[in-house]
Amino acid sequence: MNVHEPVSPTQTKTDIVSAIQAGYMSGFGNGFETEALPGALPLGRNSPQRCAYGLYAEQLSGSPFTAPRTTNERSWLYRIRPTVTHWGQFKKADIGLWRTAPAPEVEVPIAPMRWDPIPLPNESVSFLEGIRTITTAGDAGTQAGMGSHVYLVTRSMEDEYFYNADGELLFVPQQGDLRLSTEFGVIDVEPGEIAVIPRGVKIRVELRNGPARGYLCENYGGAFTLPERGPIGANCLANPRDFLTPVAAYEDKDASSKMYVKWCGTLWVADMDHSPLDVVAWHGNYAPYKYDLRRYSPVGPILYDHADPSIFTVLTSPSETPGTANIDFVIFPDRWMVAENTFRPPWYHMNVMSEFMGLIYGVYDAKPGGGFVPGGISLHNTMLPHGPDVEAFEKASSVELKPHKLEGTMAFMFETRFPQRVTAFAAGTEVLQKDYGAYGHKLQKHFNPNKR
Repeated sequence: MNVHEPVSPTQTKTDIVSAIQAGYMSGFGNGFETEALPGALPLGRNSPQRCAYGLYAEQLSGSPFTAPRTTNERSWLYRIRPTVTHWGQFKKADIGLWRTAPAPEVEVPIAPMRWDPIPLPNESVSFLEGIRTITTAGDAGTQAGMGSHVYLVTRSMEDEYFYNADGELLFVPQQGDLRLSTEFGVIDVEPGEIAVIPRGVKIRVELRNGPARGYLCENYGGAFTLPERGPIGANCLANPRDFLTPVAAYEDKDASSKMYVKWCGTLWVADMDHSPLDVVAWHGNYAPYKYDLRRYSPVGPILYDHADPSIFTVLTSPSETPGTANIDFVIFPDRWMVAENTFRPPWYHMNVMSEFMGLIYGVYDAKPGGGFVPGGISLHNTMLPHGPDVEAFEKASSVELKPHKLEGTMAFMFETRFPQRVTAFAAGTEVLQKDYGAYGHKLQKHFNPNKR
């Protein structure tokens, strides 16, 4: 059990942050328990007649009550005020450029697409104001599919709080660090790490060292979990022990505030007079977490041929069809390339899954020509052709095949079984590379029936 220093009503926001000791609990999907005041957690029961310290007991369920034990997600929160007291008179708020599936705003010609990094704005923009949706897929109302976004943040949320009722949020920072102050505790996340905020969990997004940009996957479907390793066995890939969930930390803060809620694609806002991040203790398995992508242990072919990219799956959101993901979160980290007599970059292919790709840092080996840079985006939709560019093909086809280590690189994919529809913003932005869809035309004909 982890104990934090209590936060008194007289402390300032700076004092509150300084009182939060850096602390996480290790493990994926564990049943955790943590308290910021000794004895705040009831023993042997969830909802005693009277909770310690005058707290309220509240359950947050991430699955139906009758879900099987292996997929049943819930946590008990012991808080200063229950969520119903955070509930003011909600009115519709401006959702800006955040879109939710289905969102058929525009039709674009079927082709691979790629974008340069979206620049950070000069004006003051919070996390909610800075979301730019690139694609949507599926239908949030049926709890299937996803949204792929970029976030641009130049100011911290001040006495502003938010939760998403439409799906869980996967943060993939690319530039700048974030502090995610949540009901469950505090998560600090930097480029090279990810954070997952389950649906319904209240957060405040703050900057730690200047403006921030990153990618955001909004998962409408089943919660992210670790993929089955199959024949790989018990080790490698993303190990459960490397996932970190925050220890309890609370705010007892009376101040004019705003609560934002995204529900069925609409953003709503209400005034409050206190902080909703007032959970003094909690226990359960439904909680936010972070993971350092640099701890991923990749596996791959050690003799010949190129393995499927599924071996790089960090997290998966399963669907009702076995082996067909609602979303796979896949990374391409540092790794050795050793296969003999093998074309080592990704092969040319068409796929029933659609692929939204980003680059956190470094160079992606299939597109080394400079057009795909950190902060950039590419989209290769379902059953549309894609593969290495001409520079990658020519080099990989002729290079002497020695063991080679890819270093200083981290690319990723949000891959889904649904077609990804491009938003009007993404189709019209100046950073869209208009000629990218024709990159395959530069590949030369090498066929010679008289020469093997």
